[in-house]
Amino acid sequence: MKKAPARKSKRVTSDELRDEYRFDYSKAKPNRFASQVDQSCVVVALDPDVSKVFTTPEAVNKVLRALIEAMPPAARA
Repeated sequence: MKKAPARKSKRVTSDELRDEYRFDYSKAKPNRFASQVDQSCVVVALDPDVSKVFTTPEAVNKVLRALIEAMPPAARA
């Protein structure tokens, strides 16, 4: 039984994007919800072990506020 010849894959090392990633931004519309975002909020990603303990934003904020109160005044600034 003969072995089939090994196929060599063609790798494109070009800086050009593939056609499926070329978007026509001239048809894009502005985000109508952007004005509703509260700019004073910060989103933070918690590690899995921390998110098991603090399951709600209120729990995280409560602990952080207690930590801020326990900090010396010089360290708060």
